Amino acid sequence: MRKLVNEIFSWRKYLQRLMLPVVLMVLVTQLVATPAFATGVYQLPNLTAGSSTWAIDKAEVFSRATKGKISSALEKLAKETGNEVRLVTIHRLDYGETAQSFTDKLFEKWFPTPEAQAHQTLLAIDTLTNTTGIRTGDAVKSIMPDEIAESVANETVIVPLREGNKYNQALGDASDRLVAVLSGQPDPGPPVVQDNVEVGRTYKTAEETDSGSSTILVVALLIAATVIPMATYFFYQAQS
Repeated sequence: MRKLVNEIFSWRKYLQRLMLPVVLMVLVTQLVATPAFATGVYQLPNLTAGSSTWAIDKAEVFSRATKGKISSALEKLAKETGNEVRLVTIHRLDYGETAQSFTDKLFEKWFPTPEAQAHQTLLAIDTLTNTTGIRTGDAVKSIMPDEIAESVANETVIVPLREGNKYNQALGDASDRLVAVLSGQPDPGPPVVQDNVEVGRTYKTAEETDSGSSTILVVALLIAATVIPMATYFFYQAQS
């Protein structure tokens, strides 16, 4: 009996020593992974004069058809009016950054002077939190007041996301509304919100988004750390 108790205590100490590095590995992985996938302003390419890049989909939420349709519409807008619109999607912001601060910094990076900014509109969305930012130049403001620009970002984009992360619809509708207003046409206005759309918080926090996969990973590793040493221990006991 005493020998059995000693064997149990020996196995328990062995398991504890093995589990410690596994737990540390999980914690380090979680700490390192968060900033590793963040997108900063300077990770996006510069725009050259006359660039025909209208949609940059870092979050990979556009379908090919939607991206092509948006790019064609924005190219036509630029040729006919001189007003240019860029849409940018990213999946995770740098720590401490907001969608609006990211948009402001990217706008100033791409268009560093008031003259370069005048006819520009930049709309960005962070798909992790489903938050948006929009920035317009001075010449644009005379055609599209800030109230309409903010409505595009916070209503035209956000309402389809409330209904199930419909990114293609959200950005397609935003493009259509921006093109209409910047072409001098009447503002079609924001989408009509149905009564069954929830009014509360409409986005997932980083913790909610990542907690499920993180929990599964931790549980799987802990199970493996428990079962493998036990099997190994009893196998060697059987051989001795």
